[in-house]
Amino acid sequence: MRRILGGVFQSLDGVIQAPGGPNENPTGGFAHGGWLPQFFDEEVGREIDQLFARDYDLLLGRRTYDIFAAYWPHVGGEAAAMGEAFTRAGKYVLTRGNAPLSWANSHRLASIDDLATLKAGSGPDLLIQGSSTLYPQLLAAGLLDQLVLMTFPLVLGAGKRLFGDGTPGKVFRLIEHRITPKGAVIATYAPAGELTYGWAGPPVDSESEQQRQRRMAEGTW
Repeated sequence: MRRILGGVFQSLDGVIQAPGGPNENPTGGFAHGGWLPQFFDEEVGREIDQLFARDYDLLLGRRTYDIFAAYWPHVGGEAAAMGEAFTRAGKYVLTRGNAPLSWANSHRLASIDDLATLKAGSGPDLLIQGSSTLYPQLLAAGLLDQLVLMTFPLVLGAGKRLFGDGTPGKVFRLIEHRITPKGAVIATYAPAGELTYGWAGPPVDSESEQQRQRRMAEGTW
């Protein structure tokens, strides 16, 4: 059975949109493309190297696939080796559309059930990059195995978030973490089951609390 691993760059307010460059993804009027490079240091680079040191295939949403397909097969310089590795890797794209997937070794997944079938088979780990639309579906289906979350010290205020609309409540277990010289927090998590609920302190049933509860029920609070 394969594992599904997420490798995420995010801001303090959970935005993962367009970390790599100004023109990467301005959809929705996003004006902060290219926010990551200012925080790049050796520790971040080492974590990225570790993500891709193992055998892997890529698991992508359609727009992230388009971004990668327009960049990585054509990049030169010191990034060319990564481009060649991404071209060799299998690329599985979860999409309801029928647009062609012309980059070598690309495969369409029409549904989360198709992804579950792929995961149940043999092969390398499936590594997610970007692709914010995948995470709510993966959590709901219980398919995400591990999340490497690199959180950088900035607030963007708007943009696509890692856990957007439709994300179910879940608990995660911290596996390891460290802080880089430029202030990024790199933390590795694994899903750890369902939420439980309780009081943070002793409950109070005062008249003021009863009135507050009534106002909430009436929609006047």
